[in-house]
Amino acid sequence: MPFPTPSRRAPAFPEYKSPYGPKYYYQSHVAGITQKTLLRTGVKAGMFGGVALFAVIFYASGIPRIQIDILQKIPFLGQRFVKETHASDNPF
Repeated sequence: MPFPTPSRRAPAFPEYKSPYGPKYYYQSHVAGITQKTLLRTGVKAGMFGGVALFAVIFYASGIPRIQIDILQKIPFLGQRFVKETHASDNPF
């Protein structure tokens, strides 16, 4: 088996690096996924999750159990979901 040409072979000793040149470093990754990629993806997933949570609560806000257990406990907005009916108007 022939050896690769000298231009493709790694040098036997490190090459000179100028102190004024760029500082290269190896970026750690797992299967090409870096910390920066995870952070960006996590922020985007969190935003989508927040919008999805808002949509679920908005669509389910008419259910009395959700109004009592979740929506009435939100500060400043909880009083909007308190329904006080007169005893004579309550069918139960």
